[in-house]
Amino acid sequence: MKTTLFLAASFLATAAVAQPIPKDADSGPVQAASTAGAGPFKAVVSAANPMASEAGLSILKQGGSAADAAIATMLALTVVEPQSSGIGGGGFIVYQPANGPVGSIDGREKAPGVASPKQFLDENGKPMPFMQAATGGRSVGVPGNVALAAEAHRKWGKLPWAKLFEPAIKLAEGFTISPTMARFIAFGQDSLKQAGPEGRALYYDKDGAPLKAGTTFRNEKLAATLRLIAGKGADGFYKGPIAQAIVKTVSTAEANPTAMTLADLAAYKAEVRAPVCGSYRQYKICGMGPPSSGGTGVLAMLKQLERFDMKGLGKDNPVAWHLFAESQRLAIADREKWIGDPGFVEVPTKGLADPAYLAARSSLIDAGGRIGKAEPGMPAGAPVARVNAADNEVAGTTNFAVADAMGNITTWTSTVEKTFGSGLVAEGFVLNNELTDFNFAPEDQGKLTANHVQPGKRPRSAMSPTIVYDASGKAILAIGAAGGVTIIAQVSKAIIGVLDWGLPVEEAIALPQLIAIGDRFAVEKGTMLETMIPAFTAMGHKPVATALPLKLNGVQRVAGGWRGGADARGEGRPAGY
Repeated sequence: MKTTLFLAASFLATAAVAQPIPKDADSGPVQAASTAGAGPFKAVVSAANPMASEAGLSILKQGGSAADAAIATMLALTVVEPQSSGIGGGGFIVYQPANGPVGSIDGREKAPGVASPKQFLDENGKPMPFMQAATGGRSVGVPGNVALAAEAHRKWGKLPWAKLFEPAIKLAEGFTISPTMARFIAFGQDSLKQAGPEGRALYYDKDGAPLKAGTTFRNEKLAATLRLIAGKGADGFYKGPIAQAIVKTVSTAEANPTAMTLADLAAYKAEVRAPVCGSYRQYKICGMGPPSSGGTGVLAMLKQLERFDMKGLGKDNPVAWHLFAESQRLAIADREKWIGDPGFVEVPTKGLADPAYLAARSSLIDAGGRIGKAEPGMPAGAPVARVNAADNEVAGTTNFAVADAMGNITTWTSTVEKTFGSGLVAEGFVLNNELTDFNFAPEDQGKLTANHVQPGKRPRSAMSPTIVYDASGKAILAIGAAGGVTIIAQVSKAIIGVLDWGLPVEEAIALPQLIAIGDRFAVEKGTMLETMIPAFTAMGHKPVATALPLKLNGVQRVAGGWRGGADARGEGRPAGY
């Protein structure tokens, strides 16, 4: 099967090998935005799979809150988009209730008690090849999505917990495999076939061939799992037979068996965290705090561009995209040095979000040419003994956004990391490989990285669920993306598209992708950005054009209600009433 090496082999490969992902039929040149936008609606869900959007919508139609619909959507994606997310992984949610303060919950996976800083070093003390490390038990973190869902339901839910599981259970009893899912099954066979028997039995036929598009897919084990959690709450996942199955699957895996324990699962808690908020022009931006780098990263990208006339430059001007690239490079440099799990390392969150600090970072950007090297800054509160940490985060993940008729709005980014995560399947659901988001090498020049492996620690993430408010304080946009470390740039791009370039959410999402990290500079092949390569070269960049099959989802307040937008590069569509 033909695949596209994500951002090209030479682009994102740092300490880890860049993750190849399938090139979907609708990747590459952006499709007409009208195919992925709809509204206005009283209430709307935008997810990366239309069946998941409909699952969330069914909850909204029953009077459920945005939190209720988001939980139902996450559960449905476990069934219909298993390659990207689900209850075997984790995520982050940012939620703005109709009345009350914005909130955020950290459901990031945790390293089990047996984890070690040398987790991903070989017998010679060298970082392991990425796919060797990611496949099987070694890479599995304690999943957080079910605990996140339970906490979100406790804080903001309206309908009974069990009701939220009904759409996903129905899907698990049988749905038709889409062309996108079929391509991912075929692509993910290296992990699925190597990792364990349950994945092989679930996604391949009796002859070992990957299931084809149009096949009716039934996942009875997952249906039973969902019924158990629906009846017993989060304890039904973290204690009892499901927890036992997870432990057995990880500890007896054919590849990299690892001694996760029942105690690891029973101890898991979703963390309620303060969002990272700041201003961009007359708008307020709120995102997820550490261990996510999304809140500080998106805010940095925007704030560093605030002094430039992005509106006047417009979306068709290569200078605007050059400025975007330079701001991205600076934001990612800070991310790689300073962000980690705040329960384990000192994270200068306040300093990274400080307007004066970001103004100083912005002063490094030259509209006429490239910064020679994008170095991290020294924000207030930063520890001195810290080194840069090469990023391992690969393309994957999913995002969904919801607005309900009561005025609540939310965005949730959910993941199992790479395609089909670790390749392990337990009780019908895919187990994550999130521990490979830690730095493989725990130290450099005798100094520890912020993101080295430790027992109980949550790996750094680029997931960036973000809510935008107008000058009156009214939430006007909820957005997020998939695609590893590129998420920060994708979300920032869409926000600029809406706020500076006046685009509806689906057209802002449809804007071409530009990913600039360190010395690497990639533009989406077949788009207007490819035609700008001579201009980018003249400004000192070394651009490459490549397929960037990434994806965003968002909802936007418009006259008459809400509009949903989904990325035409994927199969997602909004659904509303």
